[in-house]
Amino acid sequence: MPAYYDAVIKGVATIMTSYSSWNGVKMHANRFLVTDFLKNRLKFKGFVISDWQGIDRITTPEHANYTYSIVAGMNAGIDMFMVPYNYTEFIDGLTYLVKNQFIPMSRVDDAVKRILRVKFAMGLFEKPLADYSMAKYLGSQEHRDLAREAVRKTLVLLKNGKSLKKPLLPLSKKASKILVAGSHADNIGYQCGGWTIEWQGLSGDITDGTTILSAVRKTVDPKTQVVYNENPSGSFVKSSKFDYAIVVVGEHPYAETFGDSKNLTIPEPGPSTIENVCGSVKCVVVVISGRPVVIQPYLKTIDALVAAWLPGSEGQGVTDVLFGDYGFTGKLARTWFKSVDQLPMNVGDAHYDPLYPFGFGLTTKPRKN
Repeated sequence: MPAYYDAVIKGVATIMTSYSSWNGVKMHANRFLVTDFLKNRLKFKGFVISDWQGIDRITTPEHANYTYSIVAGMNAGIDMFMVPYNYTEFIDGLTYLVKNQFIPMSRVDDAVKRILRVKFAMGLFEKPLADYSMAKYLGSQEHRDLAREAVRKTLVLLKNGKSLKKPLLPLSKKASKILVAGSHADNIGYQCGGWTIEWQGLSGDITDGTTILSAVRKTVDPKTQVVYNENPSGSFVKSSKFDYAIVVVGEHPYAETFGDSKNLTIPEPGPSTIENVCGSVKCVVVVISGRPVVIQPYLKTIDALVAAWLPGSEGQGVTDVLFGDYGFTGKLARTWFKSVDQLPMNVGDAHYDPLYPFGFGLTTKPRKN
């Protein structure tokens, strides 16, 4: 709560109600939280907006009683309604309900006043169109450098060596021959995840940036042979005499409910790649994901394990720490489970038995060149 309270105090302009329920009451119909608490107690002066077709979900099945949903949403304190398709149905319904006094005009006035206040404060009536003068700075080197710094500071080192006395990281830049493998090693789209350029994300070169594979090639000694094989066989790895391997696997992009999962597993060929490569040569596995995923079954064969989350366009931030130009400093922002059967699991639970606890993260020191 403190972060949200702080945001309201500092003048956040809009707040969206979620699809979720609290104590059995749909948030889009929750007058206590939206009006009594947020607007009256916290003195929120901005406007509340619904989620995409959010009031439809007040009823089960959705949109079963739209008239009731409009009443419930308006009287809860929603000021702006996200009705992407049949907005005339909403307008006609709201007009009827106000004329027949099911919704008081004072509620409409409150909503309009809040929306106008935000628009006036933003200067939208004086300058309704966006100012593109700063657009030329998007993707500038300064911004990319900052993004790269964010990547290396948020990576979490979960394992480093099969024994503490023999760490694998930082990797040598002067190895004679190394393998880079995995579905996510050369894919900007996978690094970015969902809710980026496209709602559900995309695979491939969706924007300018550096993949982890290209970052490896830029980082190692010019004499080092870098072999890329997305999903090599165990026999190929064993016969190729690699010094070590970097395996980059993870989740495919998703956003919102499309990412819902009851198993939280890494999709194939990720597990197969880990097994084939790490069973044959020293390896570091870099996991690209929006959350903790099932990793325990593969831990014994993995020498080093890095949670890279969604590093976005700057894959060089990953190699910055893999090769020791910077040390690992990141810590887990949430508990990493052993099995999905343990979920939900949080610090303080009576049977808290994680694979990696909240706040865990091994550290390394930069290599002295």
